Amino acid sequence: MLSARDLCLRRGPEPLLEHAEFTVYRGEKVGLTGANGSGKSSLFAALLGELSPDRGSIEMPGGLLIAHLEQEIGAADRQAIEFVLDGDVHLRRIEAAIARAEREDQALALAAAHAEYEAIDGYRARARAAAIMHGLGFRAADHERPVAEFSGGWRVRLAMARVLGSRADLLLLDEPTNHLDLDAILWLEDWLAAHPGTLIVISHDREFLDAVICRVLHLDRRRIGAYTGNYSDFERKRAEELATQSAMHARQTRRIAEIEAFVARFRAKATKSRQAQSRLKMLERMERIAPAHVDSPFSFEFEPPDRTPRPLVSLERAACGHDGRPLIRGIDAAIAPRDRIALLGENGAGKTTLMRALAGELAVLEGARTAAADLEVGYFAQHRLDRLNRSESPLWHLRHRAGASAAALDEQRMRDHLGRFGFRGDRVFEPVGRFSGGEKARLELALLVARRPNLLLLDEPTNHLDIEMRHALALALQEFQGGLVLVSHDRHLIKAVADTLWLVADGAVREFDGDLDDYQRWLKERRAAVAAAVAVRSKPPDGPSAVEVRAAAGAARRRLAPLRRELAGIEKRIDELGGERAGLEREFAAGETGSGKLARYAAISSEMAALEERWLEIGGALESAEAGHGG
Repeated sequence: MLSARDLCLRRGPEPLLEHAEFTVYRGEKVGLTGANGSGKSSLFAALLGELSPDRGSIEMPGGLLIAHLEQEIGAADRQAIEFVLDGDVHLRRIEAAIARAEREDQALALAAAHAEYEAIDGYRARARAAAIMHGLGFRAADHERPVAEFSGGWRVRLAMARVLGSRADLLLLDEPTNHLDLDAILWLEDWLAAHPGTLIVISHDREFLDAVICRVLHLDRRRIGAYTGNYSDFERKRAEELATQSAMHARQTRRIAEIEAFVARFRAKATKSRQAQSRLKMLERMERIAPAHVDSPFSFEFEPPDRTPRPLVSLERAACGHDGRPLIRGIDAAIAPRDRIALLGENGAGKTTLMRALAGELAVLEGARTAAADLEVGYFAQHRLDRLNRSESPLWHLRHRAGASAAALDEQRMRDHLGRFGFRGDRVFEPVGRFSGGEKARLELALLVARRPNLLLLDEPTNHLDIEMRHALALALQEFQGGLVLVSHDRHLIKAVADTLWLVADGAVREFDGDLDDYQRWLKERRAAVAAAVAVRSKPPDGPSAVEVRAAAGAARRRLAPLRRELAGIEKRIDELGGERAGLEREFAAGETGSGKLARYAAISSEMAALEERWLEIGGALESAEAGHGG
């Protein structure tokens, strides 16, 4: 598919890659990994022809169609489904050719365009686009909405749908899971696993990589190393390489001891047994891969809170929502020190609303929220990144925005603290406006840690963070002595830090009895139940009697009779038109190409395409109806 030879890429004075070589084969699904700034996005830019190599070459077949995921989508007035369909450039090219041939009355060109349109199954393109949009979380009512009406995260989902429907030979996906909830991520994993094309993906979600890729290209020290297998395989092999250079950190040993303590404490408790087993598996894996992170640039910990009252915060018969309309009711919950809670639930169920209510940012609509007098909340949410002062530096933020605990530090201790989050040297003086999304997220975490909170509320904290920073965050959270409530689509982080799972669904909150694997099964069963409910929504609650069943079957046969007659007529007409078209094709081959014959050929092709589409519709309707009535 493509290969690089002696590749050198440079952005600025220092090279990102030197003498790099790799090959990607047709149909492979490859993960591109490496620390932030190692050159992953620059390599994507080179593959797209947006960045020229300083030396060496990237070789790929001529005419290779590449689709890439854009992170910034303009506020266009175009309908969402039309925006998605625009990604299929082949489809749009043929549609333009049909319109041009009709406008210029070119019968031969029109016939050829219709034949090509039929060959690519163009008549079902809109249905395919709708299915992709549904998988990514869009409702049917969203299809006709202008792109401009969607938020930034939902526009990225539209861009994802556009890429997936593009018929490209090569997909380049940069952080595809950042704006997806867990339900959409699971759908995307299944879609990519079944996709026959070639994929190169940049992602810091190791569970996603494990499910999708079969090879890793790792950028490190200006080179590219190739590893066979998924991300866990890569991590194990890299650990073996690094184990000869460095011993495990002492904190890694403490982490293993904590997992063992968790298992010992909860193994015999029925409600925790599945999670204990999950931790045992993590322990086995942790011992193997620990050396892979000994050279991480990030290492921090939460200082013990000054006070840890019990409970930290509680909700009693509470309801929370927006504009006076409750989204969740009947919440009875209390968060205590050392609680480790992850919120699960589908997009829009109310997880973020509950987090804001716990934080005190959103007043409860019913019931009461009671906070301890000494409560110190550390609340991380993506919208809070916008509160950073773009013209000021990390050092200024730490001095002015991190509370009394940070204000008491001298400048050197402040710089040491920021250095643990990757801000070293003159970077502590740079304006925040120049920072990437990942750097802003790291700064917000640095400010949060400096406040010494006793309650952490983390809403998607790993968006834009690379794997090393995610690993450092997981280790720090394991040692945190306060209470923790987490919302995240990063399954690895949930498995690493959460002892209790709460499910937000159907307007309520309850403890979920199971682990993440059970939750994934719950999601699939829920979708199947919804589909089944739609299919039987007209069925009487107590079920029909045998007489009613026979009567319904007879009525169904009578209702379906016109469809069967229409189907037979369509099949007969298709046979007639097929014979006529074959005759015209023989005449064309003999050189007889009068304008009347060409026009007739185009009309036949168009009518046959419409008839075949209707044949598929009727066939599907009959199959569904007969299955629903037992034949």
